[in-house]
Amino acid sequence: MLVTLKEICEIADKRGIGVGAFNVPNLESLTAALEAAEELNAPVILSHAEAHDELIPIEIIGPIMIKMAKKASVPVCVHLDHGVSFEECMKALHIGFTSVMIDASAYDYEENIKQTAKVVEIAHAMGASVEAELGHILKFEAESSKEGVTQNDVNPEECYTDPDTAKDFVERTNVDALAIAFGTAHGIYVTKPVLDLDRITAIKEKIDIPFVMHGGSGVSKEEFKIAIRNGIRKINYYTYMALAGAEEVEKLLDEKQPEEKVQFHDIALAGKAGMKENIKEAIKIFLME
Repeated sequence: MLVTLKEICEIADKRGIGVGAFNVPNLESLTAALEAAEELNAPVILSHAEAHDELIPIEIIGPIMIKMAKKASVPVCVHLDHGVSFEECMKALHIGFTSVMIDASAYDYEENIKQTAKVVEIAHAMGASVEAELGHILKFEAESSKEGVTQNDVNPEECYTDPDTAKDFVERTNVDALAIAFGTAHGIYVTKPVLDLDRITAIKEKIDIPFVMHGGSGVSKEEFKIAIRNGIRKINYYTYMALAGAEEVEKLLDEKQPEEKVQFHDIALAGKAGMKENIKEAIKIFLME
């Protein structure tokens, strides 16, 4: 069942849970996420990151995501993750995405508001939801992604989202969900992050909209649960599910006999199985089990 981000966050609010947003840059990750959600009867968000266009263009994977979401037995939002340009957000909306993230956090505050408000106006007219980002999500791994800043660039405290600024931002943009910075990071953790979980509550006291956790990989089970109790509703999750898929492929190759030939479809199926189990583990945490 295809729904918007606003609708899926309303479900999460009523149940007091978080909803996983899984980047799906191939059919294996897409089917892994959907099957995991359906087996657990959990709402789910299927995301395409603009940075993953180099893996598979949104014009190809987007319509497949939407078609499979419509056929699913659970609520599914199809979301553009980290759309850094107005053009990419418009492309996703015209394809049929029910939610887009306009990430103008690299610009100054007033420009972030200007770009976000413009996307919100159009998306709402098309019946879609919008997520924006305020603050900076750290990046703990050198990678091709354009998301975040590295841990060496700035003092993490300077990146955290300010509650009063968040209130002003939401009121001036009418955004549906806000990605807030409180110490999480994109990529593989090389050092344990210092999470300011109380900051979520402080922001929630100013504005009552769904909050988004970016950089969910590597966060402990208890930290996830505290964040959800404090107001996080959407949780972005990709790196560790991708690693789990790769580990299952490595296991397959390590265990094969010398005379055995491994075909590519064997690798694809092993990767899917590894990702699916990891996604199910994450969803169970987000369901507060």
